[in-house]
Amino acid sequence: MSTTTAGPGRVGWALADSWTMTRRELAHWARQPVQVVVGLVFPVMLLLMFNYLVGGGQGVEGDNTEFLVPGMLALTMAFGLEGTMLAVTQDLNKGVVDRFRSMPMVSGAVLVGRSVADMLQSVAALAVMTGVGYALGWRWHNGTAAALGALGLLLLLRFAMLWTGIQLAMVAGRPEMVQAVQILVWPVGFLSNVFASPESMPGPLGAAVEWNPMSATATAVRDLFGNPGGTSGSWAAEHAELLAVLWPMALTAVFFPLAVRRFARLSG
Repeated sequence: MSTTTAGPGRVGWALADSWTMTRRELAHWARQPVQVVVGLVFPVMLLLMFNYLVGGGQGVEGDNTEFLVPGMLALTMAFGLEGTMLAVTQDLNKGVVDRFRSMPMVSGAVLVGRSVADMLQSVAALAVMTGVGYALGWRWHNGTAAALGALGLLLLLRFAMLWTGIQLAMVAGRPEMVQAVQILVWPVGFLSNVFASPESMPGPLGAAVEWNPMSATATAVRDLFGNPGGTSGSWAAEHAELLAVLWPMALTAVFFPLAVRRFARLSG
């Protein structure tokens, strides 16, 4: 069952329950440190590989590292979703949610706690990636306020990706199906302008890449950081900051209520 107290009291219980669930997820970090470390190191390995081994920045004028790092920051926001998706499906399949339902707590606190823990890990991932990028020679050039705005856009994208992942996890239903669903994330990440400018791609592919939500965020953060971002004069490129807000808001508006509604039915 869940609490039925109305008004401010219910809000207080909801916040307390959500914080309890967040602490539960954070406690998993201490018991599974390898998973956390891998989640932080994997994007760094990709950054080093594409910067030094593969090369990149096709169609870009300027320093390749300054082009690549903001794109990798955007791509990092798509990584690690499988951990959240696995946690959701495991809770549903192991009866954890049923046990929580027997307690006087708000049922949605389980999802809120999971999302807060995920966002905290995303902040840590951004801190690690910006530190590594700085060590490689990447810099931002438009001041602290613009840099904080760029980080805000990155976390907004992560929030949208998170709730998309939670919904897909509940559709998958079982932990073993999460890997198959996770594969859907990779086309979104790699069919973007993270590694190359759309101008260097065939026409239809370049157009599709420019309208990719991740491309919008990558272009917007490059602009805010003052880093090179290609030479495209398309509407999508010229209004990247607007799209970097609208795309995550649209994804959240679709998948957040779907996830909450489906969770309520599964745990009801």
